[in-house]
Amino acid sequence: MTTTPPDDAARLRAAADFVREQDTTTLLPLLLPGLDGPELRDLAHHCRLAHAALLVFPPDQRTLRAELAACGLVADGPATPSVVVRDRLARRHRRDAAELDVTILRPPVHGPDGERREVELFVLPVPPDSPLAGLAAHEREAQHEAHLALEVRHPDPLVLHGLCTLLTRHGARADGGGYNPHENGTVFYFTTPSAAAAGSPAGYRRVEIYAPGDHRSVLATHHSTHHSGHLAGPPAGRLPEPRGAHRPAETLLHLMTGAWTTQALAVSAQLRLPDALDTGTGTDPATLARRIGAHPESLATLLRYLAMLGVVTEQPDGFRLTELGGLLRADSPGSMRPLALMYGGPFYRSFGHLDHTVRTGQTAFDHLFGENHFDHFARHPELADLFDRSMAASSRMFDPLPGHPVVTAAAGAATPATVVDIAGGNGELLGRILAAHPSLRGVLLERPHVVEAARRALGDRGLGDRCRYRTGDFADVPPGGDVYLLSRVLHDWDDDRCREILRHCARAMPAHADLLIVERVLPADGSASLATAWDLHMVCNVGGRERRADHYARLLADAGLELVDRAPLPLDATVLHARKATVPGPARTPSPAPLAVHR
Repeated sequence: MTTTPPDDAARLRAAADFVREQDTTTLLPLLLPGLDGPELRDLAHHCRLAHAALLVFPPDQRTLRAELAACGLVADGPATPSVVVRDRLARRHRRDAAELDVTILRPPVHGPDGERREVELFVLPVPPDSPLAGLAAHEREAQHEAHLALEVRHPDPLVLHGLCTLLTRHGARADGGGYNPHENGTVFYFTTPSAAAAGSPAGYRRVEIYAPGDHRSVLATHHSTHHSGHLAGPPAGRLPEPRGAHRPAETLLHLMTGAWTTQALAVSAQLRLPDALDTGTGTDPATLARRIGAHPESLATLLRYLAMLGVVTEQPDGFRLTELGGLLRADSPGSMRPLALMYGGPFYRSFGHLDHTVRTGQTAFDHLFGENHFDHFARHPELADLFDRSMAASSRMFDPLPGHPVVTAAAGAATPATVVDIAGGNGELLGRILAAHPSLRGVLLERPHVVEAARRALGDRGLGDRCRYRTGDFADVPPGGDVYLLSRVLHDWDDDRCREILRHCARAMPAHADLLIVERVLPADGSASLATAWDLHMVCNVGGRERRADHYARLLADAGLELVDRAPLPLDATVLHARKATVPGPARTPSPAPLAVHR
């Protein structure tokens, strides 16, 4: 008797619920029958459930988004190509890999104790009547790509050797592994005992052990226990282990070419190459060169490089744009084209003077251009416009904020509440909150020329009659608000100026008011994060810095505020919630600070 495998929506819902609800200590004996006592406690102490992965086959992106939304999932970044899963599918089903456009999404979820986890989705679109329908049916039933990931909290060689030995002793089989220099993480793959697959609530047969850092010395031992008859590539999104000996020189060369990637993306944006490509029909380099005014042979070289990055894909009929590359189209919702132009333009030039910053502590941008970036952009309207648009490209980090408990509580108040956006730019964040909650009123504080742009933008969205506009600097924070917003402001400034800004906020805030601060927060454990990259960018180009949560807590305390809690946002951002402290901080009269923000 055969059973019908569950559809993608049911599998996705099961995976999301599994990751949200499963306790690591309860899960481990299901994966490794017989694991109990001190060994269970030791493994649970060192590992945590990080994600569950599955391969899905939506007919189109709209259906996928609807299925994600139905499960309460929001992908917090663009899809990235999954070469490994694509190639495994091609081998299993004897297909041309070029037919299989597999991408990866990682929507975040929270576990029972509130820790961040993910559902890792490998996505292969299969429209109705597609010749891939049989492949999809087989994969849904076989679940070859489904796996669970356990992250090692504080890895060291001794701990990793012990964990691998423990898993093997309880019936797990070594199944390869690899080191990913992009994430600076090492993965160890295992297949679980057959009894575990039957006993697990989600039926996962493969487990990934993820250890932050370079642990290839341990990986070599792991590979030695991996039977040659069961070789398998690493899961999607991980780089395969190089054949033969480890080659650190090749890894370093790859890292050194990061500047080439920045320029390749910037040039493709300058030429409007993504706008000239189609996602469903290929275009040959000669035709594309005529469209955009480029040299055909040189353009073909650029296209091959972009294909390696996953921005385009080469098909028999020519080059096609991928979903990732679509984010560089000028008319794409949330287009990242302005960011590519900014990072490949003025900020690229100033990064060439990073040595000046490291040697002297002075901002490289100021050293190169003779003035800070705020003043430089103000004197060049075309750069000011590009800067504003580039910052708007990161606005997807705001998606969850209208649902923040502080905002929803204000919206449910008996009398209309007021949200004050300090240095609110073009009003993108304030507009989202006002649009989501018709009962709220808004106040936006900005420089004069920015206020006018915000007035137009909010007016175009039909929100102008619910918002007031105030020009000025940080000393002019309006009093009497219920919720205050400070989004991507503090990282522009040194600690002394941050204290002044926060004191201005505290002075304006009524006793009941809340302050929401949006920033990229440096991880306390030194793990990989966009915040670490932005910290270098801020030091080099702006003269500011990113900070850890405890650092922000100290700055808030100095201003008479206290950090209440924090929550993750898309694009590795964090929202910090602060209120007035019960015991006031040091009393000082704050001095004016110019209102400028690196949004």
